[in-house]
Amino acid sequence: MEQELVFKALADEHRRTLLDALFKEDGQTLSELCSYLPMTRYGVMKHLGILEEAGLITSEKVGREKHHYLNAVPLQQVYERWVSKYTRPWAHSLVNLKTHVEGRQMASKHIQQIFNRATPQVVWNALTEAEHTPHYYFGSAVVSDWEVGSEYEYPQPMVTCTLSMPK
Repeated sequence: MEQELVFKALADEHRRTLLDALFKEDGQTLSELCSYLPMTRYGVMKHLGILEEAGLITSEKVGREKHHYLNAVPLQQVYERWVSKYTRPWAHSLVNLKTHVEGRQMASKHIQQIFNRATPQVVWNALTEAEHTPHYYFGSAVVSDWEVGSEYEYPQPMVTCTLSMPK
């Protein structure tokens, strides 16, 4: 059901335009997002509602305004289910190349949201036990004694890469 909402949200060109706008600059208001689409504020609000229902964006009330943020977690879940197992090595390399040659940069602030069906203790263990963190934290195992005031770090893992030229 969750992925159906994501696919439905992605099916519309206007919603993809809004996601692209938030990728470029996260935390935009309704007024700012309206400038990307040729429709009324009400139309943009409806599209934002569908994106929020699918979990693709989150929002935060700041004073009198509502700021909208891209939430890439549902996209990653769809990617892992439907794309990665087929094309991960090739697609990842090509996307990295495209990003590099186009000189795109990530926005400075991102808010991600995911809901876990787990107890707080299970989540804490997953975040603090070195044997778990490499699975989801870029291959890094967390290091800390977890005493109050102690530092923690995620040292970069040793990465080896072997390239071979076609014959």
